[in-house]
Amino acid sequence: MSVSKVFVARLANTPVYDRDGDRVGRLRDLIVNYRSAHSPRVNGILVELLGATRKLVFVKMKHVTSIGSSQLIVKWEDADQRPFEQRGEEVRILSELLDRSGTLRETGTRGVIEDVSIIEDDAGDWAVGQLFLRLPRTSLSLFAKAPTKYVTWDELDLDLDPEGDTPATQFLTAHSEMGPSDLADALLDLSEDRRLDIVEELPDDRLADVLEEMYEDDQVVIIQHLDENRAAGVLDHMQPDDAADLVARLDDSKTEALLALMEPEEAEDVRMLLEFEPDTAGGLMTTDPIVVSGDTTVAEALVLIRRTEIAPALATAVFVTASPYEVPTGRYLGLVHFQRLLRYPPHERVGSILDKRIEPAHTTTPDVEVVRSLARYDLVALPVVDDEDRLVGVITVDDVLDHILPDDWRSVPRENLAETGIITLPTLDSGGAHG
Repeated sequence: MSVSKVFVARLANTPVYDRDGDRVGRLRDLIVNYRSAHSPRVNGILVELLGATRKLVFVKMKHVTSIGSSQLIVKWEDADQRPFEQRGEEVRILSELLDRSGTLRETGTRGVIEDVSIIEDDAGDWAVGQLFLRLPRTSLSLFAKAPTKYVTWDELDLDLDPEGDTPATQFLTAHSEMGPSDLADALLDLSEDRRLDIVEELPDDRLADVLEEMYEDDQVVIIQHLDENRAAGVLDHMQPDDAADLVARLDDSKTEALLALMEPEEAEDVRMLLEFEPDTAGGLMTTDPIVVSGDTTVAEALVLIRRTEIAPALATAVFVTASPYEVPTGRYLGLVHFQRLLRYPPHERVGSILDKRIEPAHTTTPDVEVVRSLARYDLVALPVVDDEDRLVGVITVDDVLDHILPDDWRSVPRENLAETGIITLPTLDSGGAHG
């Protein structure tokens, strides 16, 4: 039986199994991120594989399906099989957090962390809960036990290691709760050398999110700084359209080397996007829409939309096609908006509530026509089809905005954007938001 709260010391060396019941290794540690204002978030677990290599593989918490007293069950097929490399934002609970000292803020009493609980919230995210502290002895008797206390993260000032906590680590801890866009801005304010030092310490998925928010020239500098295996891992985590835009700016030999090191499915999506001109629907689209069959129920579609890894713009609609349901799909049939899903009973089939009024873009549709279609239909996401009327991708409004805004829009003050001729800012006398 899976639990929603557990003390991690009990998990040390616990066997780890895949969903078929085959043992894949044992748990060696849990990885958390320090945060400036909240208790650390649990990123995932470290699994030591069976065999003589003792290789450590990182498994995200969302892929841990069950935590019990004698075993953990994980979606092993979804785990990244690359050897784990610890980054500056990341801390190991068992080997780095346990046995650290701290001071209780209320009393000034010193204590040592002997155990840490982790708790799952309603959204399925895990974070550090209570800390089990061993306090100084209050009795002179050699046989008396030292007192203990349960405290929360915000009740303790943790002793940090001034030698082990590098300037990059300190920067990432201070900015740990920033969104990708704000963190990108903070990094771009630094010197290039300092920026690259911090990039080295960012986990791959976090770095991928940040790169998507940067200028393409800055993206190129960072991706070329990384060794090719690390760069390929970061590209795997990026949205396919953003990854394609980035590798398109590299020389052909570098591009091919990175694509060869990427996960085959991710590389295939990027290769397909590289075939299209950047100012067409094919060059603007992403290949990660939510695709379902006409027999999918409203309840099942809503489950897919709720997944945390789905970008907000892509979660505004599900796209219905004939088989197969991976892009390029079977024949495109229509879409169902999220709001429409909420208006129908859970058992309703999405094929019966399709919105067929919206004409999909073709891969060769010019970017100007894409913008007009998004505006005409009040859309956040527009489907894209090929010559055989198969769904091959979706264009989201944020991708269009990135395309039409000037390259330096992040550094242009809001009041100056109108001077570029790209944006006309509404005024209070313009009749509201649509003025």
